Amino acid sequence: MGRRKRRVPAARMKPPGFEPVVAGMVSPRRAVPADIELPPYARSGQASPAPSGVAPSDQSTIEAMRLAGSAARRVLGAVAAEIAPGVTSDHLDEVCHETCIAEGGYPSPLNYNGFPKSLCTSVNEIICHGIPDNRSLRDGDIVNCDVTIFVGGVHGDHSETFLVGDVDAPSRRLVEVTRESMYHGIAAVRPGALVCDIGRAIQARAEAEGYGVVREFVGHGIGQIFHRLPNIPHYYDPAARTELVEGMTFTVEPMITMGLPRARMWPDGWTAATADRSRTAQFEHTVVVTPSGAELLTVSDDEPQPFLADDPTARLDPAGWPQQLSTAPVRAG
Repeated sequence: MGRRKRRVPAARMKPPGFEPVVAGMVSPRRAVPADIELPPYARSGQASPAPSGVAPSDQSTIEAMRLAGSAARRVLGAVAAEIAPGVTSDHLDEVCHETCIAEGGYPSPLNYNGFPKSLCTSVNEIICHGIPDNRSLRDGDIVNCDVTIFVGGVHGDHSETFLVGDVDAPSRRLVEVTRESMYHGIAAVRPGALVCDIGRAIQARAEAEGYGVVREFVGHGIGQIFHRLPNIPHYYDPAARTELVEGMTFTVEPMITMGLPRARMWPDGWTAATADRSRTAQFEHTVVVTPSGAELLTVSDDEPQPFLADDPTARLDPAGWPQQLSTAPVRAG
């Protein structure tokens, strides 16, 4: 059988002074107070097999996910406020962990299939699942921070890619287009649409700028279980023909690359990097399918919900999207 042809993104220059990320020292696992509700895998480190099939969430679960999603937004905001040159990803993990506990929740990544930390931090060429360590962020880095909190019996999953200090124009553009690609994918969500419509929209926006779309990692169903069906490819997969129905909850989290979208795994079994060491960015929201489109669950109550609009033009207007979270102020001198 012949393979379907796909567009190959144009080669892009690596940012000046680019050096590959090197693993640092990982601190011991952080403790969780006894009064925090634990997901089933927290003690064993083994996630239970996800149920087969796709089922919409009921209204009580969706309401719980709104609360968990807004908590995830606050946790990510607290992490973002600490991002600056010289700060270690281990410190960001500590902030994430302590803020999840303050929210009355459990940091979902912690001990999920043995993951050792409470936050995923993916710097520069790291696609996803980077393990926080004692490496300091450097001026000019970009870093994705992926937060998930388990609270009220459900998970809220949310991430953004942040600029560290003075970042070069090509990397800034990568981050900007990755965010746009995510929102273009969410704009395709409505009852009766197919899962492949989401990936088609993401791929079209990213490849129009010459970027690549990672295939190895996809969005996923979420709710009382961290990862379940449906899988949400971020590229056009004609086999992804699950019909979207009201009440389905899942993540949209594209990983977009400057170069070729191929991954290589680090020996730790978690960290995925681009094979050509080109930079990559990711954004993620948890959404629920509504009668008119999609509701963003990982936002605060006072933030906009542009994907409930019937007008497709309004959905794609960046002025109506939630604002990016703010990092630490840049110190002069």
